[in-house]
Amino acid sequence: MNRYKRFLLFPLDLLFVALSCLFAYLVRFDGNISEPHLSSFWALLGISLAIKPLVFVVSGFYRRMWRYASIEDLTYIVRSVAIANALSCFIFLVYMHFQGYSRSVLLLDWVFLNVFIFARSLAWRVLQERRGRVSYSRGKRVLIVGAGEAGHRLLQECRMNPELGFNVVGFLDDDPAKIKARIKGVSVLGPIKSVGKKITAHSIEKVIIAMPSTPTSVLREITKECSMHGVKVQTLPPMKEILSGTLSAHVRDVQLEDLLGREPVTLHKGQVQKYLDGKRVLVTGAGGSIGSELCRQIAHFGPASLVLFDNAETPLFHIEQELGSSFPELHLRTIIGDVRDRDRVEAVFDETLPEVVFHAAAYKHVPMMEHNPAEAVNNNVFGTKVIASAADTFGVQHFVMVSTDKAVNPTNVMGATKRAAEMFVQSLARNSKTHFVTVRFGNVLGSNGSVIPTFKEQIANGGPVTVTDPEITRFFMTIPEASQLVLQAGSMGRGGEIFLLDMGEPVKIVKLAEDLIRLSGLKPHEDIMIEYTGLRPGEKLYEELLLAGEDVGATTHEMICVAKSETFDKEVLTRQLETLFASAKAMELKKVVLLLQQIVPEFKPTFRGHRMLTPTNVSTRQKVVPLVRQTKKG
Repeated sequence: MNRYKRFLLFPLDLLFVALSCLFAYLVRFDGNISEPHLSSFWALLGISLAIKPLVFVVSGFYRRMWRYASIEDLTYIVRSVAIANALSCFIFLVYMHFQGYSRSVLLLDWVFLNVFIFARSLAWRVLQERRGRVSYSRGKRVLIVGAGEAGHRLLQECRMNPELGFNVVGFLDDDPAKIKARIKGVSVLGPIKSVGKKITAHSIEKVIIAMPSTPTSVLREITKECSMHGVKVQTLPPMKEILSGTLSAHVRDVQLEDLLGREPVTLHKGQVQKYLDGKRVLVTGAGGSIGSELCRQIAHFGPASLVLFDNAETPLFHIEQELGSSFPELHLRTIIGDVRDRDRVEAVFDETLPEVVFHAAAYKHVPMMEHNPAEAVNNNVFGTKVIASAADTFGVQHFVMVSTDKAVNPTNVMGATKRAAEMFVQSLARNSKTHFVTVRFGNVLGSNGSVIPTFKEQIANGGPVTVTDPEITRFFMTIPEASQLVLQAGSMGRGGEIFLLDMGEPVKIVKLAEDLIRLSGLKPHEDIMIEYTGLRPGEKLYEELLLAGEDVGATTHEMICVAKSETFDKEVLTRQLETLFASAKAMELKKVVLLLQQIVPEFKPTFRGHRMLTPTNVSTRQKVVPLVRQTKKG
């Protein structure tokens, strides 16, 4: 109701004030107001008409949205009418010199005015709902899954806002007490498992899941049924993400992250705050998917300065603009440079004097690195050596290397180079004042070069979606989730540790593809075909997070474990690496792979171009050794 419509109620309330006074006297004196009570009636009527509407205006009575009248609003009516009546009664009693009046009249006057105002508010709401009923009934036929508080509120929003175009025709809920019950006239049609039948029976065009804590298995089943019937499915995010009272504003499409069933990350913010607050922080690979998200997360903890270091100009420009807009008070430095350029790196360290370094710069594309082993060595191993050595030389307090599960029993060059980088960082940690730690995790959803953007593009083009093998599995987490846990792990490090993030259960890539197809409103293997192309160079079926000799210990965070690995002779490792770097510089590609095998004995290449270097090739179908989740904090 706009401002002018609200003030149209003012003359109506004047009438109610007069009627309540009249009815009070008529009821009290059995319909016959005679002298001497007639004079007191006119006095009370005049005072009420002068005082009560004035109190209503001053108290903000007409700023209320009576279309959304609630219990709180009704309480407000009682309070406002009581104040208006009390003030009118006081003036009336003073005028009457506290004699010649009926006390019950004053009480009846208050009761009648409350009834009239209540009736007016209720009638206005009913009128507004009826006016929207026509357009509401013409909206898309919607089925709400979940007849709890969220479902009730969503129905109310749909009714109050017909412009949303949602016509709720029923609920589904597994609570037997709710089945066949009615909520605001809408029936609970049956249990959730009957969603497919109800879609057909009631010509449903959209399903909205109004259970913010929906189990992943239920969400998958609903999504599958809706896909089979060609119906779009949407959901509400977790309740803690819903900050306003309008649930309809938060209805969104079901996302792939919803189907992974991962528990939300809870940061120990005090520990991370102490770790980063007021510190000079440098992030390498700041333009990449992980590096840029690390910068976003770091900015929330009030660093004294944040240095973004990358050799990719365009993505670095984008993250600089984003952070500058979101955190105008942040002291931000953007530096173009290559982690392999020792002089440039040392100049940057000398100029910015970082206290905390996150090293996220790396080449990560497995098949591409199989064909470019020298560049993989130069960037992933030599670049890490340059950055880590600079951190040691310039007295950096904390150094965090972002690693990968592909470094465990690597079957590809990329994984082997990351493992070699891990080994150097661990060897450096033994005698350095810098706390060098490594954080190892699996794939992140939506990162540059990951399978998800590829699948989405293939679906948009009408398919087929290509999967390398029907049995291939990977660990997945979201980019913000991984970045937050990297910060948490970094705050725990004391030097030499390899932290492992709880990646949950491994996910079959073909299942991921099927889920994405369904989320696009299509049917897998019918609307969009799935083709198997065979494992790519260096690829294995199962990823691992632990080496055979690594022991796992608990940490203070339930989603982070720590692995204690063997120690390495820094001098021997340094000599091996120098030989490796020389071969990479000379582009002796076969020798590069051979030297990687000597440095990383568990490296068993599977790419046919490297087979001549491998005495025995292990099967890529070797079963994964799962990371045991923590059951208690240590």
